[in-house]
Amino acid sequence: MQTVILAYYLLFINVLAFVLYGVDKRRAVRNEYRIKEGVLLWMARLGGGIGSWLGIKTFKHKTKHTKFRIVVPLWIVIWVAVMVWYLYAISTMPQSNNWFSAF
Repeated sequence: MQTVILAYYLLFINVLAFVLYGVDKRRAVRNEYRIKEGVLLWMARLGGGIGSWLGIKTFKHKTKHTKFRIVVPLWIVIWVAVMVWYLYAISTMPQSNNWFSAF
C-alpha cells in the first residue's frame, strides 16, 4: 500500500513540476511575475526531478543556468538511488499484513 501511495505522490509531484516550468516559461515570455527559482529547484528535491528535467527540455527554459543543469539531474540520481534501495528493502522484508507482529 505504501508503494502505491509513493507512486501516486511521485506522479503528482512530477506533473506539478512540469506544469510549473511551463507556466514560468510563459510568464517569462510575457514579462509577467515569475515563479521563484528556489520553488522550481525544490520541485526536484521533493521528487519531481524527472518532471523538472522534462519541463526544462520541453519548454527550453532555464537551459543556460548552471545550477539547473547540475542540481536537477543530481536530484534525479538521488531519488532513483533511494527508490532502488526502498524497493530492495521492501522486497527482502518478511511478509506480514500486521506491522504490530514485530512487537
